[in-house]
Amino acid sequence: MAPQQNAGAGAEAELPEYAGHYRLESRLGSGGMGIVHLARSTSGMQLAVKVVHAEFAKDPEFRGRFRQEVGAARRVSGAFTAPVVDADPEDERPWMATLFIPGPTLSDHVKRNGPMDPAQLRRLMAGLAEALRDIHRVGVVHRDLKPSNVLLADDGPKVIDFGISRPKDSELRTETGKLIGTPPFMAPEQFRRPREVGPAADVFALGSVMVHAATGRGPFDSDSPYVVAYQVVHDEPDLTDVPANLAPLISRCLAKEPEDRPTPDELMRELRSVAASYDTQAFIPAQRSTEEPPDPGGGSEAVSEAESRADPRAGAKAGAQAEREPRVGGKAGRLPGGRRRRRRLLALGAGSVALAAVAALVCVQLLDGLEPTPEPRNPRSTSAGFSGWATPGPEKDTPLCSHGAGKVVCAQEGLVFALDPLDGRLLWRHPVDTSQRGGPPAVAGGLVHPWPGEGRRLEALDPATGRARWQRNVPAYGESVTAAGMLLLTGTDGTVTGVDAGSGDTKWSRRVTGLQAPRFVSFAGDSLAYATSPSLDGSSTRVVALDPATGDVRWDARLKGTLKPVGTSDGSVFFVSIEGIYSDARALVRYSPADRTSRRVPLPVPLSRAHGTVRGDVVYLVGGDGKVSAVDMEARGQLWSLETSVLRTSSPVSDGRHVYVSAPDGRLLAVDAGDGRLVGQTPPRLGASSDQLAADLPEPVLAGGHVYAAAPDGTVFAADARDPSAW
Repeated sequence: MAPQQNAGAGAEAELPEYAGHYRLESRLGSGGMGIVHLARSTSGMQLAVKVVHAEFAKDPEFRGRFRQEVGAARRVSGAFTAPVVDADPEDERPWMATLFIPGPTLSDHVKRNGPMDPAQLRRLMAGLAEALRDIHRVGVVHRDLKPSNVLLADDGPKVIDFGISRPKDSELRTETGKLIGTPPFMAPEQFRRPREVGPAADVFALGSVMVHAATGRGPFDSDSPYVVAYQVVHDEPDLTDVPANLAPLISRCLAKEPEDRPTPDELMRELRSVAASYDTQAFIPAQRSTEEPPDPGGGSEAVSEAESRADPRAGAKAGAQAEREPRVGGKAGRLPGGRRRRRRLLALGAGSVALAAVAALVCVQLLDGLEPTPEPRNPRSTSAGFSGWATPGPEKDTPLCSHGAGKVVCAQEGLVFALDPLDGRLLWRHPVDTSQRGGPPAVAGGLVHPWPGEGRRLEALDPATGRARWQRNVPAYGESVTAAGMLLLTGTDGTVTGVDAGSGDTKWSRRVTGLQAPRFVSFAGDSLAYATSPSLDGSSTRVVALDPATGDVRWDARLKGTLKPVGTSDGSVFFVSIEGIYSDARALVRYSPADRTSRRVPLPVPLSRAHGTVRGDVVYLVGGDGKVSAVDMEARGQLWSLETSVLRTSSPVSDGRHVYVSAPDGRLLAVDAGDGRLVGQTPPRLGASSDQLAADLPEPVLAGGHVYAAAPDGTVFAADARDPSAW
């Protein structure tokens, strides 16, 4: 293949065919430092490869800046950026390869479609605030946030191009008198004190980006960069046509002095209030009075009583929490016998405003370890007379839980622990690597498996004691899924490895043709695992069904649209069909591999950030606005839809009688699966840090007629799934 041709002149007229061992296929764009190409690895994985302009490759100072860009991009996680796969700053033409993220830039989107609507703006601002928080957390200042450096990916905005970013602990590579940045999106201090630029400059740029997204222009607009620089330093921003509910917050971002601007965390708190202004507490008919069992606790042989009382700060922390946090939906005074009466949750009055304010957009919580509870105060429940329980944990960590081997097993940062499913007693705890918090533990092959972090160790624990039974390393950028007693490990080269969950032995390893870095999902009661690979234009999705026991591909199909699997039933696989820059669900698809037929059922109203679960022919869906609905795929129509007034919920689970979802404030909601009535909910459990919510709400867990859930205050609790009206 001949080198690609470019219309430009000079050294850039003929582009290289390879960067390292990555074949350059087409040009995605060009910037001040280099050209970005769409490329493929040897295994076929798509990458975005930035190759430095030839004229700059000979400049030692420029090479230093490029090394700094690579270092900065590697320090930031891939949740809100394009992860670095490979780089060679010392090559004749320095280059850096990142995962290719399909989607337009914000600049291109506004050019093609005009300004965003208010709902899109709130979601964009929340996503950029999260991205900046992630970037600043590792000590990096981006310094060039602008619409062309924001990719609108399916799962939210991604910040790219760290070409002039600077780790706080590195040398500043800006020559005296030379301004680096894009004037309409630079902060005043970047003009006045360029050597003192900090994280607040990125917040200023975020404000400018939001004005552009809302109006199609910047807050300081002129054809002359010198005039723009003067306006940024001296004039007030033009916020004409910015939505009224966002204008005050954007104005704060554009404050002249860095100390007057909000931090990314403060932005996310304010944005939850903006979104919650449209929210109200869900009304529930009067429920019959019930009593809540006292707090369980107590150590088993694996957790001694001395350990459970080892932290004398627990009482002080509880007292401090009581002083600084209003008791919204809290517990009433104790009744004789150590019991507490549960408050009825009808309408919370002024308290509902506080709840709504924290039940909106996403931010990642600070996480703590589990402190064992004191010895149990409630009698051990029996399955026939299950009264529920609540095991309190730390203040700032939502546990992620599953059920298996007769235990409720949960994960927190740096910790996996097991609870007795009947009374909530802490049975054991086991420390794990702090990066291993990708999801709840899985139980397969008779062992408990904490999810591995990127390039970290895979571990299997004895469910009775919590002790490690085997350990092994996983591939860099690896993913794993537990299915039918097997762990599937995938690498960026498309290799899939089957590991026996009971022994840790490798059973098979192979490459699935045409899948670059397959990510498998599995569903309860189904022995297969599924990987999907959408086409670049979103017109179709390849679906591969793999047998985890052997590695054999059972079937391989290409289906219309961009599809995300949500469940299986009677040999069919169910998908949501998503469209647009924010992946709105527009339809449901059922595919029957036996006869290779598909059935598509349009949704009456698109759902943002849709998640679902399947029971028979019915798919239960939740959207980002808290709507819960049921769609009958056989009858090709929606059965019911319920507005819960919760702006974000967990994925749903269903036992056929009820649909259960968790809310950001710690409530567990139960909806009648037949007619969509809200029939029960538990009290909120926010904890001291009520302004910090989990990035992903853990879905409830159904087992043995009980439903288990977790809350932001660290509590794991159980309720009788047969009678939610008694909660």
